[in-house]
Amino acid sequence: MTGMTSWTANDLPNLTDRTVVITGAGRGLGLITARELARAGARVVLGVRDTGKARSAVAGLNGTFDIRPLDVSDLTSVRAFADSWSGDLDILINNAGVMDIPAARTADGLDLQTATNYIGPFLLTTLLLERITDRVVHVTSELHRQGTIDLDDLDWRTRRHHGMRAYQASKLAVVLFSLELQRRLTAAGSPVRSVLASPGIARTTLAAHSRSNVINRLTFLTNDPERGALSLLYAATQDVPGNSYVGPDGLGGFRGSPAVRRQGKSGRDPVTAGRLWDATADLIGSVAR
Repeated sequence: MTGMTSWTANDLPNLTDRTVVITGAGRGLGLITARELARAGARVVLGVRDTGKARSAVAGLNGTFDIRPLDVSDLTSVRAFADSWSGDLDILINNAGVMDIPAARTADGLDLQTATNYIGPFLLTTLLLERITDRVVHVTSELHRQGTIDLDDLDWRTRRHHGMRAYQASKLAVVLFSLELQRRLTAAGSPVRSVLASPGIARTTLAAHSRSNVINRLTFLTNDPERGALSLLYAATQDVPGNSYVGPDGLGGFRGSPAVRRQGKSGRDPVTAGRLWDATADLIGSVAR
């Protein structure tokens, strides 16, 4: 199954009466995704660290927006957001992320990059899962293909920290999380789907501080943010199979229009996916509430 190469945000279905939560939606791909889903009629809840900036960002846009505080790197904030939720939630889009940042620890003592990109979204998803009626969309990266998982040191406590390797590992963890989540949903007879979305290489500020930012100058290799967001929109609204991987259809998955592609081999290992789920749950359980 492949995406239509001409698919754009104008092809979104009518989303009236649908509720969508998007994390990190105050700027970049998350904001574009929020704008387009709201334009299509959805009620869009922006889970953001800076509610004031998010409010300014959506001011004047068409649609219904609900802005709530959420820092996915802070497990207390994640729990508070989930605890305050009432009613159904159709679509959860785990979009918030950081890339190739220096070593730092969160208030919970977790590696900041791993917590933001993977551990926080894992907790948020599992806490909200019984409310979700349609799907979870996990934003990953083509760089998951270079990632390796150390199940004994998910949190970079014993290894020497390396910003880009931590990023790659966190995005591989997201891919494996989707695999195990879909397995559990299917086993439970749930109609809910877990879907992955890669924007390819989108020219956003995500890597502005990183040595890898040089690729943003190579426009022939990259998507502009509007086109990068199409993978998220397609994954959130189109009839794709569970654990689909949606990304650009161009060479290397770097740029192009959204299509259903294939995860890297390391992201299709069900044994590692199951062990990662257990290791993540144990790590979260070890953090004092």
